[in-house]
Amino acid sequence: MTTIIRENVDAQEEEIDQLDPSELVAEPIDARSKSFVGTHEYLAPEVISGQGHGSAVDWWTFGVFLYEMLYGRTPFKGENNEKTLINILKQPLTFPRIAVSISKEFEEMVRVQDLISKLLVKNPKKRIGSCMGSVEIKRHEFFKGVNWALIRSVRPPEVPSEMNKLRINRVLLPKLSKKDRDEPYQINHNFDYF
Repeated sequence: MTTIIRENVDAQEEEIDQLDPSELVAEPIDARSKSFVGTHEYLAPEVISGQGHGSAVDWWTFGVFLYEMLYGRTPFKGENNEKTLINILKQPLTFPRIAVSISKEFEEMVRVQDLISKLLVKNPKKRIGSCMGSVEIKRHEFFKGVNWALIRSVRPPEVPSEMNKLRINRVLLPKLSKKDRDEPYQINHNFDYF
């Protein structure tokens, strides 16, 4: 049985819900803030409007990130920062058309678009993740088959070869001897700081 413990900051009382067996969710769902740091294109509507915000802003940002990873741009980008903020508040979410060659790709695209749509709900109380935190996200159909307990030990589907790493980095550093690695780095004292 899942026990969700939410702290209601205003009422200073605990609320316990009984849900699915075998999970404990203890995320600060109801904590509120009115400060932020971030890029305009990633700001959630509640941050822009100054209502104060909780952890749901993180799920909004995750949705914008997924959208940008798939389509190469953020979903509400405007001509300037002001228009971007207006778009975030007023413009409905749309997805560019992408041609897919096989039905499995189409099904995956439908699942990820459904996840993004639920992450980019303008009302933070209705946004996926706002009630049960990451548990809601992990249960989404897009993540079906992911073993979250072992996620850190899973090998990625594509690992760059050594040659690709060299091409990407383009900076080759000389290999240091063990003696050079172990000795403290000496700063040239002739350097004029001011």
